Amino acid sequence: PPGALALAERFAAISGYTVAQVPEESAYAGFKDWFIQDFGRPGFTIEAGRGQNPLPIADFPEIYEKNKGILTLAALG
Repeated sequence: PPGALALAERFAAISGYTVAQVPEESAYAGFKDWFIQDFGRPGFTIEAGRGQNPLPIADFPEIYEKNKGILTLAALG
């Protein structure tokens, strides 16, 4: 949708994450894709944390700190 790349770049600047394109073979298969299709608005999957799922709860404070700027920006947008 219009503005999606600019918003993704703002999310990246706030969090330090890298913007990546979804490979074609895995596109249109999840909640984000349904949201974009039905609402015509940008949708994102934020890959947070590293390791085997489920991540330990002890990782939550660090993940939250890295992502709270994205949450705030998305809520205001």
